Amino acid sequence: MIKNFVIAILCLTSVSIYAQNSTSSPYSYFGIGDLKFAGTVENQMMGGISVYADSIHLNLRNPAAYSGLGLTTYTAGISRKETSFKGNGVRENASNSTLDYLSLGWSLGKGFGMGFGIMPYSSVGYRFVSTRTGANDAAVTNSYSGDGGLNRAYLSIGYELFKNFSLGITSNYNFGKQSAQSFQTIENVQLGSFSKVSSRIEGFDFNFGAMYTPKIKEKYTLFTSVSVNTQANLVSENEKTFGSYSTANGMDVEVRTVDLEAQGLARTGVQIPTTTNIGLGFGKDMNWFLGAEYSFQQLSSFENELSPSSNLEYQDAQVIRVGGYYIPNYSAFSGYFNRVVYRAGAKISNSGMVVDNKEINDFGITFGLGLPLGRTFSNINLGFELGKRGTKAGDLIEENYFKVNLGLSLSDTEWFKKRKIN
Repeated sequence: MIKNFVIAILCLTSVSIYAQNSTSSPYSYFGIGDLKFAGTVENQMMGGISVYADSIHLNLRNPAAYSGLGLTTYTAGISRKETSFKGNGVRENASNSTLDYLSLGWSLGKGFGMGFGIMPYSSVGYRFVSTRTGANDAAVTNSYSGDGGLNRAYLSIGYELFKNFSLGITSNYNFGKQSAQSFQTIENVQLGSFSKVSSRIEGFDFNFGAMYTPKIKEKYTLFTSVSVNTQANLVSENEKTFGSYSTANGMDVEVRTVDLEAQGLARTGVQIPTTTNIGLGFGKDMNWFLGAEYSFQQLSSFENELSPSSNLEYQDAQVIRVGGYYIPNYSAFSGYFNRVVYRAGAKISNSGMVVDNKEINDFGITFGLGLPLGRTFSNINLGFELGKRGTKAGDLIEENYFKVNLGLSLSDTEWFKKRKIN
């Protein structure tokens, strides 16, 4: 009964993940929006590292990890993010809730596993206003807003090529819609002007992964991993309108469609550069683990043909992550908290965006708990993240955020086995 209920929930919520808006950041104005973290709560609470893998949890960031699955596992994650914006005369707060992932993985035999799922890839959600003095000392007000985002459906396969060495591949299909609007009004002028752009974006990319996890003195394990997320070659089909509207009632007065076909902008390419991840970790099985990871992306080659920005340039992006876990006694018969998984980590990220000659960086610390559900292999994962992004220098915006993550991981050996007796 409970399995049928879970499957029904997964089917229903997989529809709701499409087109959700999970950011209020002004920095989502640039590129294709804020790129979302593509990993489970378990990964996130260890600073986002993907070098660790086991037989009962899904690792969504390195497909080679599917080779080690021993159980069929359903996993889903949601989050709530509270953000405080400061700078440029702004002091505001925003809250966003999102469904982070829905995934299923299972073993196809010893050393062979696969999985599929859906998750957000990027999110756009901004609204800001700027005012300047124009001719005859009239105030000119420009307001900008945008929403939408991309989602990702994926299929992964992992295979143990030889003892302790696994390879994997993930095929990602990215799809979604984004829209942006800008409005201008001039003091004592009855009509304002506007411009609206909408884009339907889709395309594929691939993630190749490898893991080598040799045993050290029987009870210890060395974890090494490499993954390469290839360049995403996306196609954007675009529409643009402009016109005027009444500042008194907001009604459109005149609307015209821009002939983007004549400008060669009706169908444009969006290339998201390759990302490479290298990880290293060490731990005692079912007791403790500590790892680190370095990510690199040649973002300096990225450009947006449809909406170029004069105050933005891209440079190569990089992220350093560290994290680990501790289990007091996973086999304890008494003392529930002896079997709880305690996770913690940190990350420091250079996003690759340089706005008004200021680098937009991100720093965060993470911590959380893995709570066992009875004597089963299933668990609830609760996590927290504190961080800061951006800067108040140069009239930019600094974001201070607090994020709460909740993940459910249901593992069983009987999901696909037909019962002989009901």
